[in-house]
Amino acid sequence: MSGLNLNGLRKSFGPTEIIAGVDLEIADGELVVFVGPSGCGKSTLLRLIAGLESVTAGQIVIGGRDVTRVDPARRGVAMVFQSYALFPHMTVRQNMGFGMRVNRVPKAEAAARLQKAAALLQLTELLDRKPAQLSGGQRQRVAIGRAIVRDPQVFLFDEPLSNLDAELRVQMRAELSALHARLGATMIYVTHDQVEAMTLADRIVVLRAGRVEQVGAPLHLYDDPDNLFVAGFLGSPRTNFLPAEVQADGWLRPDGYSADLLSPVEGLAPGRRVVLGCRPENIEITDDGALTASVKTVEQLGASTFVHAECASGVVLAAELRQRWGLKDKANLRFDLPTAATQLFDAETGVRIRG
Repeated sequence: MSGLNLNGLRKSFGPTEIIAGVDLEIADGELVVFVGPSGCGKSTLLRLIAGLESVTAGQIVIGGRDVTRVDPARRGVAMVFQSYALFPHMTVRQNMGFGMRVNRVPKAEAAARLQKAAALLQLTELLDRKPAQLSGGQRQRVAIGRAIVRDPQVFLFDEPLSNLDAELRVQMRAELSALHARLGATMIYVTHDQVEAMTLADRIVVLRAGRVEQVGAPLHLYDDPDNLFVAGFLGSPRTNFLPAEVQADGWLRPDGYSADLLSPVEGLAPGRRVVLGCRPENIEITDDGALTASVKTVEQLGASTFVHAECASGVVLAAELRQRWGLKDKANLRFDLPTAATQLFDAETGVRIRG
């Protein structure tokens, strides 16, 4: 297996730039997830690595070899698509071995690779079945097995679980994580599902409009986002954002309130517009909280309760509580934003303000 480097990678379709100068280093054996909203360029970036799209500018290096202009079949990558793309008239054995037959891999070696992959994916008993006789999860495992037998340097996954139902997605996430641990392979995984990103990744690459917003371990990005976009994209419900203004003494006053919050912030000019960010699980609801809000909805999920309440400025915040609540709609509650768990962003640029 090998690592991968992207150097100044760009892709344009006519005058429209889809990938805007991506620089990224992926270590050997790492599982990296590309995540972002629809249209952010994550699938295009994966297709550039696979060689399914031509590069406008920049360089792709796999295992120390420049493959920017190399034919897809010679790049040492294997791709698993959103659709299973299995031949319906072929058995599991024939589907998994098709690529090896095309590449004229010796029969003994091909049989050994196939048996090893089938055992790894628990498909040994299904090798003589056809795709119509398999469940969705089994078909996806066959598609993954077809990639494994190629013995690639890098595995590429393009939203492979999006066609599965919720229960199967949870099961396949666990299977993919275990597969990565067993293979120790370099994997790049594209998804719009932040749960998949958080649970699978060694590192997450957050993309927006063809640019990398931030790269890091899942919990690092969750706890320490660089900007409003990353803070708002990761987490469900997302981070609460309260617009505020810096007061003459440096304290911060949320819009719509007369109370000042948080310790004085050095270096911020009075009147500067900022945004306070606080995760739902960090909102403190107490009888003597400094701020009030009107409850709109209460979601009882068993182990936790989500309270959605409208602040004086019209912003609706979400608070996650570990006890069960019987709040009625439009009931008032009082809350605080704990200093240690509140992040500060510039209102104009969205960039994180760090102390």
